[in-house]
Amino acid sequence: MEVITTHINADFDCLGSMIAAKRLYPDAVMVFPGGQERSLREFFLKSAQYAFGFKRVRDIDLNDISRLILVDVRQATRIGPFAVVAKRKGVDIHIYDHHVTKAGSLKGSIEHVEAVGSTVTVFSHLLMQKQIELTGDEATMMMLGLYEDTGNLTFHTTTVKDYQAAAYLLSNGANLNVVADLITQELTPDQVRLLNDLIASKTVLNIRGINVTIAHATVDHFVSDIANLAHKLKDMENLDVLFVIVRMERRVLIVARSRLQEIHAGNIMAEFGGGGHAAAASCAVRDLTLLQVLDRLPTVLQEHVQPQWQVRHLMSTPVKTVAADDLVADAHQTLSRYNINSVPVVRNTEVVGIISRQLVDKAVYHGLQKQLVSEIMSSDFHQVTPQTTIATLKSLIVDSHQRFVPVVADGILAGAVTRTDLLRHLVTSVGTPPLSGERSLVSRGGRSYKAGQIQRLIRNRLPKRIQELLTQLGEVADEVDVGVFVVGGFVRDLLLNKENLDVDVVVEGDGVAFAETFARGNDCRVRCHRKFGTAVLIFADGFKLDIASARMEYYLQPGALPDVEHASVKMDLSRRDFTINTLAISLNRNVFGEMLDYYGGQRDIDDKAIRVLHNLSFVEDPTRVFRAVRFEQRLGFQIGKQTEHLLTSAVRLGLMEKVSGKRIFNELMLIMNEHQPLPDIARLARLDVLKSLHPSLTSKVDYSKSFDEARRATDWYDLLYTGRPCERWLCYFLVFTAVLDRAGIWNLCDRLQIMPRYHGILNQQRTIAMGLLKRLEGRNHGMRPPKSSNLYRWFQPLSTEILLFMMAKTSKEPVRQWLSLYITHLRDVQPILTGHDLGNLGIVPGPIYKTILDDLLYARLDKRVTTVEEERALVQRKYL
Repeated sequence: MEVITTHINADFDCLGSMIAAKRLYPDAVMVFPGGQERSLREFFLKSAQYAFGFKRVRDIDLNDISRLILVDVRQATRIGPFAVVAKRKGVDIHIYDHHVTKAGSLKGSIEHVEAVGSTVTVFSHLLMQKQIELTGDEATMMMLGLYEDTGNLTFHTTTVKDYQAAAYLLSNGANLNVVADLITQELTPDQVRLLNDLIASKTVLNIRGINVTIAHATVDHFVSDIANLAHKLKDMENLDVLFVIVRMERRVLIVARSRLQEIHAGNIMAEFGGGGHAAAASCAVRDLTLLQVLDRLPTVLQEHVQPQWQVRHLMSTPVKTVAADDLVADAHQTLSRYNINSVPVVRNTEVVGIISRQLVDKAVYHGLQKQLVSEIMSSDFHQVTPQTTIATLKSLIVDSHQRFVPVVADGILAGAVTRTDLLRHLVTSVGTPPLSGERSLVSRGGRSYKAGQIQRLIRNRLPKRIQELLTQLGEVADEVDVGVFVVGGFVRDLLLNKENLDVDVVVEGDGVAFAETFARGNDCRVRCHRKFGTAVLIFADGFKLDIASARMEYYLQPGALPDVEHASVKMDLSRRDFTINTLAISLNRNVFGEMLDYYGGQRDIDDKAIRVLHNLSFVEDPTRVFRAVRFEQRLGFQIGKQTEHLLTSAVRLGLMEKVSGKRIFNELMLIMNEHQPLPDIARLARLDVLKSLHPSLTSKVDYSKSFDEARRATDWYDLLYTGRPCERWLCYFLVFTAVLDRAGIWNLCDRLQIMPRYHGILNQQRTIAMGLLKRLEGRNHGMRPPKSSNLYRWFQPLSTEILLFMMAKTSKEPVRQWLSLYITHLRDVQPILTGHDLGNLGIVPGPIYKTILDDLLYARLDKRVTTVEEERALVQRKYL
């Protein structure tokens, strides 16, 4: 006899897997070894026992079993009365399971064990390979197991194969309504009381940097489905790791749930005689009291969670230094230029001291500018190695009152860590460090994405080509031993689920050399800018990717372009305009998907806030004013209160006047290229930014009607598909500056250093258009419409952007109709005869040709000629 069975306290994955096994072993009998979880038991009693022919243990003779098919289990201790059968000589054992990390006590002649989210998944792929079709009921039972063991396909243990299995089951008729009804169970009054007790007892242990929540309770009677309570508590409190411990009757039940790869729930439960997989596990303990379990669990956790946080996770590298023989004045300039508070003092490669900004400021105050740094530096200091634990670092900083700690490896300065770095880590980085141990996933509040979550976002939200490109960048980075990160707006928009294929890559090292190495192995060429440490990869289809060396910037004066030096990725991110643009994702293979957030970018994305990194941000670069407004309106965010105060102060101080007109014009172009630029312009006007460009551009001007008309005109033109390009931003810029007179627009163009090709449109053509509009709008209603030839003469010298500006500016519908007629029908009209035809008619080439061809064009426009014969007759009549 063949028997299909599973573990005691069976769940839906057991049920679904047994039903699937029945399709592979049609002569086998399905038997549960003992009790089931409450939700399964109720369902089983109602329907499954009768629909699928399950037997009870007492209904079969264990001595007749020749083959034992085990699903979702490999431990003899968990299969009840079938343990004796499994150990009996001559019994053939087949095992199907998805727990692969810890070997079971049983071995099978056939074993299908795979690291997927459920055992149902293992069976689904076997059934697919054998092309076995299921009934709707069978598929539904299996889908129940798949959904339960993968947390509705959300657990971190969920794999691509689980989704494929779900698709297979759905295609075979799985009923998701039944699944939803059975997975979601209402709590009984006893369960509600127990849940309240668990919440009240909840405590948190920090095990080597990971927060583990433990909740316990005691009940004097049976309460079913503790697993469901654990699941609800985990979701209610948004917990990464939870252990629910309940003393019930003569046993202690433990249910474990983990979202973190570093804590394997199944391995920990195995220490208590239970089992399960990485995300969910349980056990029933009979030989320990509740207090003994609570006492032992922290010890077990300490054994299974290895030390993680070390100085190398927090440190910044490379580090700015000053030489011991430098002058104090030079050190003062270095600290001010790079906006840093402390630096190590080196002699050759050895760290010999530390100086701080406060110390140097006092030395300068006392006239010691020309003294050597070695005369004033602090030579009594502590240093650490990259492998120093965070606990040791904490004691050192607290006990020694040392704010800045050099990190030294093999006698050479490898990095530095500050008191602020440690404080930020202690407050926010209580989760797991990066698997590589190379860098801290720093975050200042708000959501903190884990590497697995970022990897899923990359898979689900980016085109296949970009995914492959990011992987290739990481592989090349490993080959040349540098850190590579995708940064800035690309990362921000990935989190916001907004399309952005403008990929910016930062290299901790030589970005140009990295780009050249990448280009040699891929189908692209590289354009280098060695002075700035940047390069552009240009692919065969024109796609471009920007690569830059991690660098820091300093401003010699407000509004000037910055000078650049190589630095760490942390320093590189510190030069960004706003916190939401300071996020970086690691691309190296062993840390792929890890998020770097040193400045609270994730928090501000959650808060929908635009914030600068420091108080002098708008002083150093006033063009950030335009970018702040552009991001605020595009993303639907709000400029932070302090940031808005700093912005208005910069405008009030007249700092915009120190910026080159070309840089301001570029920012205005970007705003005008937004799909809806009106909110940006209105916001800039309210902040008095526009008034700094010209006194007439104030918040009193109502731009709403003209911008709305410009949008309608440009949208209309786009739908025509004329093949003639139109620069939308220029149309908006024309209506934006329509309030200015001739002198005003000329002065604005001069201030913004607008390129000559636009100068003509914004001045001469604009003047012609304004005069023409005045004449056309002044025509009496009784007058005959202008001839088509006149429309052509008036409008032909004007650019498309000026014509659309006129459509937006006019309040007269006939004028719009004339402009529309010209653009759609008249503009491309040409005479049939050419100069060659005129020569054949005996007309000597010369200026007369233009006169004749214009005459033919106007005649054709006014429909005085329609055929080539009529054109030829006109020429012969007037010019021969």
